[in-house]
Amino acid sequence: MSSPKSAAAFLLVETTCNDPRVLTQIAEHLVDERLAACVQISGPVQSVYRWEGKTEVAEEWLLRAKTRAGLWEAIAGAIKKLHPYEVPELIATPLAEIDLEYQRWMDEALRS
Repeated sequence: MSSPKSAAAFLLVETTCNDPRVLTQIAEHLVDERLAACVQISGPVQSVYRWEGKTEVAEEWLLRAKTRAGLWEAIAGAIKKLHPYEVPELIATPLAEIDLEYQRWMDEALRS
């Protein structure tokens, strides 16, 4: 079993999309490629944003993936490749605290 790491060594990565089927495909790819230990899709959520000079309101779904900070470039690249949006949301938040057993499970589920 791997040794515990600082919780900050792990990230919660988020993106949104108007098609939950696309997010399911992205989620499966991230888990299959061991870029994410776990991916959750929830929604719908209402998004309000500016695009091409005007305010937009859209129904979207939210994807949240748990990963290691060292996999940020790979997971961001995979999401961009599979995502239909011209500029997909890609936000990563460092995790402040993680249960040690869950952290060990995540570490084993992710590529090294």
